[in-house]
Amino acid sequence: MRIVLDGMGSDNHPLPEVKAAVSAASLFGDEILLVGDQAQLQPLLEKENSANAPVRIVHAPEVFKMTEKISGSALRNEDNSMGVGMDLIKSGEADALITAGNTGGAMAIALSRLGRIAGVKRPALSALFPVKGGYCVVTDIGANTECKPEYLVQFAVMGAVYAEKVLGKQSPRIGLLSNGEEAGKGNQLVKDTFPKLEQSGLNFVGNIEGKELFGGEVDVAVMDGFTGNVLLKSSEAVAKLMVDKLREALMSSPRTKVGALLAKPAFKILNKALDPAEVGAVPLLGVDGLVFVAHGRSNAHALVSAIRIARQAVEAGVIEALRSSIAEELSGKN
Repeated sequence: MRIVLDGMGSDNHPLPEVKAAVSAASLFGDEILLVGDQAQLQPLLEKENSANAPVRIVHAPEVFKMTEKISGSALRNEDNSMGVGMDLIKSGEADALITAGNTGGAMAIALSRLGRIAGVKRPALSALFPVKGGYCVVTDIGANTECKPEYLVQFAVMGAVYAEKVLGKQSPRIGLLSNGEEAGKGNQLVKDTFPKLEQSGLNFVGNIEGKELFGGEVDVAVMDGFTGNVLLKSSEAVAKLMVDKLREALMSSPRTKVGALLAKPAFKILNKALDPAEVGAVPLLGVDGLVFVAHGRSNAHALVSAIRIARQAVEAGVIEALRSSIAEELSGKN
């Protein structure tokens, strides 16, 4: 398996990427293609890779910066690390790419270099949310702020494929996020999408609220990108607040400190379950190649997690399954 890691993506690049490439290559035994400025990457790789793990640098002198505008000239720059990495997928030299760089840039470059899977109207960013009993695929989380009902139906199709292939969910349960469970609740987009999902052939269970999502009652939660992005950032903030408040309460007296010490193993499990670094990156579903976007603040651990989930997607044949499911969805309309 050939996984590409954008060596110039994270806020603190390239050290987290170099460390992650070495760790992942040692852990999985496959060569990691580390794309970026060789002059910066090579000295770090020589320092970090004492065990000679299979990491190969692919030179790309330019960086698509976090602050860079998504212009035509920027997308045509063939020398930026994201673009070079995606060209490796396009040519068949690599199976998936992970970048912790500019999310909008990753989306635009992926569309420019890889294109959409035939029939896909809009690609979607799809996160794995920790919920009761495991994880839920939440899509879209920010790629498409303005949506039509047919977009959301395709998000559901692609989310179902990802849930089946990566999470092992058979006939994934699909929920449409709304402000009420009853049919007829929601804004106009939700109301117009509901009957289309009912007729889609998917295992659509109806409208859901946050309690059903986090209660683990669905495997895929569908929404427009604006709603999804607000949900994502609010959930991360609430999770952090809860952990911080709990830590504060446990450190408030000698008595609670003893309890905290006894409960330390449980808190480690909780922290791991809520830590986004355990998933590492989210897939950009709908582009014709596996592209995963990690947070700009990703450390080496998060990037190794991202490589792990990218490997799972490759092994499960996610792209092939997406092509088949989108073709089936389109044929059902004809």
